[in-house]
Amino acid sequence: MSTDVYLNYPVSHSLTLTYANGSTWEASLEEAVLAADETTSYPNRIPTFHGYSPTGNASAEYVYVGRGQQVDFNRLKELGVELEGKIALAKYGGPFRGLKVKNAQEHGMIGVITFTDPGDDGNITEANGYAAYPDGPARNPTSVQRGSVQFLSTYPGDPTTPGYASKKDSPRADKSNNVPRIPSLPISWLEAQPILQALNGHGTSGSEVNRTKWVGTIPGADYSTGVGSGVSLSLSNVMKENYTTIWDAIGIINGTNQDEVIILGNHRDAWIVGGASDPNSGSAVLVELSKAFGKLLQTGWKPTRTIILASWDAEEYGSIGSTEWVEEYVPWLKTAAVSYLNVDIAVSGPYPYTDATPDLHQLASSVMKKVIYPVPDSASQTLYDVWQNVSGEFGVLGAGSDYVPFVHKGGIASLDLGAGGDADSPIYHYHSNYDTYHWMSTFGDPGFHTHKAIGQYLALLAYHLSSDMVLPLEPADYVPELESYLSDLNDTIISANASIDISALVSAISTFSSAAQDFNALRSQAVLANDTTLITVVNHKARDFSRGFVSQGGLDGREFYQNLIFAPGLDTGYAPVTFPGVTESVTFAKDFGAAQDWVGKTADAILVAAGILET
Repeated sequence: MSTDVYLNYPVSHSLTLTYANGSTWEASLEEAVLAADETTSYPNRIPTFHGYSPTGNASAEYVYVGRGQQVDFNRLKELGVELEGKIALAKYGGPFRGLKVKNAQEHGMIGVITFTDPGDDGNITEANGYAAYPDGPARNPTSVQRGSVQFLSTYPGDPTTPGYASKKDSPRADKSNNVPRIPSLPISWLEAQPILQALNGHGTSGSEVNRTKWVGTIPGADYSTGVGSGVSLSLSNVMKENYTTIWDAIGIINGTNQDEVIILGNHRDAWIVGGASDPNSGSAVLVELSKAFGKLLQTGWKPTRTIILASWDAEEYGSIGSTEWVEEYVPWLKTAAVSYLNVDIAVSGPYPYTDATPDLHQLASSVMKKVIYPVPDSASQTLYDVWQNVSGEFGVLGAGSDYVPFVHKGGIASLDLGAGGDADSPIYHYHSNYDTYHWMSTFGDPGFHTHKAIGQYLALLAYHLSSDMVLPLEPADYVPELESYLSDLNDTIISANASIDISALVSAISTFSSAAQDFNALRSQAVLANDTTLITVVNHKARDFSRGFVSQGGLDGREFYQNLIFAPGLDTGYAPVTFPGVTESVTFAKDFGAAQDWVGKTADAILVAAGILET
């Protein structure tokens, strides 16, 4: 399937630091070519840039803004720092990079520079005695994190077609509400060093700012705000804008039940030539899974449910390919889709993680016990054992990959899985030219054993979802999660000293709990009687009930996000927030009347879901 979407590409860029005495220093804006890693020298390697950053020039004094969260900017305003007309210097971490630019723009700033700080690299740093890549597992000091600066918490997908699929003849909307109007550039920590050092002793020191993760570990920098430094930055960013054809490659294995469909997806686009981890570790898993199902088909096996394998395009700009596909087919998906399973970065380290909607928790944990996981000096541990040692918890789905349109617009049971590192793992050079086969085979996953285990896990999940007579979704597992989210919401309300009546939510969760118990009883009756007609009825209830969570319309100002149980945070982008309509009315809008309205809408959504289980 092809769609025509708005994308932009780098043409040229520059960044110059001018000191108070008039002398200058110019950033290279390049990552070093490494003799040990041939991918880094490819002539078609991709420049360092931000996708969806506009063409523009900015010359002004600059201010260090920490991680660029709204609370960071609020703190700077408390300190009397003038922001308007200045350039922001922000480090990665915390909110999605596009929201750093959005926050700077909303405070009247005219450009943004982002950098990765080695202080966020855990224990594997050069300062702790580890050699930098390619000689060791520490970060190469010239690595740069590329990425999109779309306002991800407002809308994923083509910013010129919000809410509808992009075609050649599609009407195009004003994109300014979803992409920046000010230019931005990413740089390495090595090139951030002189820029930060030039602010030393000017304004408020980093320790006095007293904000979370404000101070990093770049040598010689005190992370001062920089007020009165007399130094300035000049940045130029030239981009080429296109309406470009992208392709989603879709494979179909027809099942017996045409009205029950599972979708498995991975994106294949990358910011760099390599992309060994993001996305090619996931692509390798999906390809091997397709081969496994191909072998099964040769034996005469046919799945109960139709399986769709999707290779998404343009994910890196903001889940473009998957969002446009869902927007085109959402009426059908809401009547047929059982679940969506996503693998993006299958492997960037040794430790497994799974984020999932609660109805998939039981299946996901039980299947973990069937996969032997590669643990040094122990061949007997299962994926479940390792997962328990790491966290033993399922994450909530926010944003950042292709599950977004399925769970947040379609109300479809969804799961995202992979394996990453911890504070003692080799540094993964995210969106850098060093995300290569050489890095993966040397540091990320020597022998590719973790790839194999993640592939086995995904294949077993897909097999059970496609072939079990009784659909392995558990609506009742939403109940403890909803109660946990309610407890968190109550704490938020108390912290805000707000007066909000959440009794409607309490009642709705109780009604849903009763409906889920009745559903379990009906399902047990169907299985005991081997009543295939009744089994079909309960399977469709399990498939459909979560559509209720997207039944009340979208969140204020970001209507794409319709799931009222969870959403990407307004000022996080990646990280989720639960009961988002209520929570963010309290925490951001400070509008307690709106929060009360959202209590009612959220309760109604839960009641719709309960009603689907009951009818």
